[in-house]
Amino acid sequence: MELHFLVLAVLGAVALCGRADKTCEELGFTGLALCSDCDAFAEIVKDQELELDCRKCCAEENEESLSKLTFSGARLEVCMRKLMFYPHVQTFIESKLEKFPAVQAQYRFNASPKLILLDEDGNEKETVRIDNWKTEHIEQFLEQKVKPKHTEI
Repeated sequence: MELHFLVLAVLGAVALCGRADKTCEELGFTGLALCSDCDAFAEIVKDQELELDCRKCCAEENEESLSKLTFSGARLEVCMRKLMFYPHVQTFIESKLEKFPAVQAQYRFNASPKLILLDEDGNEKETVRIDNWKTEHIEQFLEQKVKPKHTEI
């Protein structure tokens, strides 16, 4: 499976602006994936209920695919007390986060693990729940979606 396809599959499904509702947002679907990604998503998470949620919340494909969308930075938000229940997220923070200077970890009481994707001004643009993601999926997603931070010389 190509890396690009895998990253899209891991995203899950999400709604475009006109179709977004609280239910999809509460489920962690926020506007980044296409309906065709639900099949691959289902293979990765192996949860029929999540697949159905994906299909309810996804965006129809068009020529300007959302898969090309990138962000200037990201914030990985999680509750420190819950972190031990998400070993892949914990491993990412402890051993992989330093590879991503445009990504910061933030601990917030009672927060489920999520990536908050930011524009060039630091404004929140999208939120993606990562509860069931493996460490390598978080890493691949960030490699595809977050522009590397350029350091001034």
